Amino acid sequence: MRSSSKKPPSPPPAAEEFEGTLQFRSGGSAFIFRDVARTQPAVQIGPEDTGVALPGDRVAVRVYPGSSGRRPGEMQGRVTRVVERARESIVGDLRRSGRSFAVIPDDPRFSREILVADPSRSKSQPHLQPGDKVVVRLQEWKQRSQPITGEIIERLGRTHEPRAELLGVFAKFGLEVAFPPAVEREAAALPARVQARDVTGRVDFRKIPTFTIDPDDAKDFDDALSLEEMENGEVRIGVHIADVSSYVRPGTALDQEAQRRGNSTYLVGTVIPMLPEKLSNGLCSLVEAEDRLCKAALFTFAPNGKVRETTFANTVIRSRKRLTYKQAYALLFEEDMERVRRMPLPPKHQTGSTGRSLRDLSASELSDLQGWIRRLWDIGRRLRADRMSHGSLDLDMPETKIFVDEKGFADRLERIEQDESHQLIEEFMLLANEAIGRLTRAKRLPSLYRVHDDPDPEKLEEFREFTATFGIRVGDLTTRSEVAKLLETLKTHPQGYTLRSQFLRSLKKAAYRSTADGHYGLAKRDYTHFTSPIRRYADLVVHRVLGSYIARTEGSDPRAAGGAGYDAARMGSLADHLSLTEINSADAERESVKIKLLEFFERELHRQPPTRFAAIVTDVRRQGLFVELTESMTFGFVAADALGDDRYLLDPSGSAFVGKRHRKRFEIGSRLEVTVARVDRFKRLIDFKAAADS
Repeated sequence: MRSSSKKPPSPPPAAEEFEGTLQFRSGGSAFIFRDVARTQPAVQIGPEDTGVALPGDRVAVRVYPGSSGRRPGEMQGRVTRVVERARESIVGDLRRSGRSFAVIPDDPRFSREILVADPSRSKSQPHLQPGDKVVVRLQEWKQRSQPITGEIIERLGRTHEPRAELLGVFAKFGLEVAFPPAVEREAAALPARVQARDVTGRVDFRKIPTFTIDPDDAKDFDDALSLEEMENGEVRIGVHIADVSSYVRPGTALDQEAQRRGNSTYLVGTVIPMLPEKLSNGLCSLVEAEDRLCKAALFTFAPNGKVRETTFANTVIRSRKRLTYKQAYALLFEEDMERVRRMPLPPKHQTGSTGRSLRDLSASELSDLQGWIRRLWDIGRRLRADRMSHGSLDLDMPETKIFVDEKGFADRLERIEQDESHQLIEEFMLLANEAIGRLTRAKRLPSLYRVHDDPDPEKLEEFREFTATFGIRVGDLTTRSEVAKLLETLKTHPQGYTLRSQFLRSLKKAAYRSTADGHYGLAKRDYTHFTSPIRRYADLVVHRVLGSYIARTEGSDPRAAGGAGYDAARMGSLADHLSLTEINSADAERESVKIKLLEFFERELHRQPPTRFAAIVTDVRRQGLFVELTESMTFGFVAADALGDDRYLLDPSGSAFVGKRHRKRFEIGSRLEVTVARVDRFKRLIDFKAAADS
């Protein structure tokens, strides 16, 4: 007789627990990824399940089986403990409520206020008063039901004053303006100008046409292009990059501080440089009419526009002209030289160097300059076409440049397009970066590479399905041609800027790595950063590696260049560090832009007559319209009752507002003119209203 026995029931699956960095949303909910590479969906954390965690904290999270997030594949979790606090202090606005005082954090994701003692009793900060921008040190917070408390340790000024806001960004992101005394001493000991002995052994380009092209507000000039017409119709183009490695030696205080900072940080109206001003704006900046030491990639182009030969050298140059992108664009396409001559120079408070005005150039100088620019673009556009035909993606986005007045207030917005003048420089910089990357990989030299990993197919499919809801039909986005088709469609779509931004967020972040793992966006196997050693430490490292290689080929001691001291392990740790400093600077720069945009539109509230801004409707909601300003790409909201002198009602489909009397219709893609109605700088919201007769 066969015995029958039942298997014991399986135990319920254990809850998964892992550690990671918690990221908050403005409503109090949060999310966290289970791995650094973000190959799995984010785990969602409800506001009530965040415990005593604060934005950016490293926490332990428990994920429960069977839970699900907002999207397929997502899971719900709960914070079980804080492993490490992300910050010891926060920046905010000091306010009074009855007899109590609190600091309201600037970061809208930091949803709790911090209670502080009566500031009138403070001995260390005796002049505090409500409305001040302050730094508060957080005290221990163990129970969610209890308030967060802190101690004010610094007054930055009055909230919303330009200097106070700027100091707030410095404090929030750990940015230091001043350099340590040892660094300043080393910088002070450097000569003010290039010395004759430093030129020895370098290829001399001082009599060869060489110039720079940079933004209006550039503070330093890393790169210059030279042009030589050779025999048989060939052209040699030199990409000359400031030779910072000649002045910043490994192991010095200058080097250690540059490595710690990792890169310069460009905030609206100011810069936190990686190197002291004597180097960044002086000895290493390729200013007009001054001898400068460079490292160069030299490309000989055959008459058909193909690169026939690539060499590398230590060079000395003297820039003929510091050009802005606007000046270069005019020289490319404007035939009326008098109009070109009248182009103004950037204001001195907005730039590191203006150079001579175009009106100060002789007719022959201006004609030569125009010829050189056009010759370079003739080759550059071929490089660009070839790059795109081999799968490189056009991921460039227009940007809003905010210009400040002499007092630091935001007073002008300008939409910057990646036009032909930008593309000219970009193509030769990409060419140089790829050539150096190919060299270091082929020669097996320990080096740093700029890597952009392939995106996750699941995220691309999710984005494809998302764009379909906007009427955009594309195929498999793991195919480059379909991605190119999508990006081209988005250029003219009403919500193109927003959707392009979301597409970029669906891609993996570019980072530094010690291995040449390829660049997805550029469709290049070999790619590094070589062209900006004034503002990126990674480029300085690559310069040292190249310097050691050049020394070996010339029979010199490679140790003198500083690149011989690197190995794979050190490159790996450097890559991790520099990727993190880059992220910190990018976050600070975005914060600065948000603050200055709000400042600009708040000032617009007091302008008479009010400025009219062209806008396009990007979304329709029950309460009103979301709009994007077409010139500055600023987003805001227009309430239904602010649409004009009619009563507007949502149509039955919910896709448009229609005027009851005049039947005027506002839907996605509709264009209108708006004026500023309200600015909430704490919530970071801008409300507009339809301009009269819009």
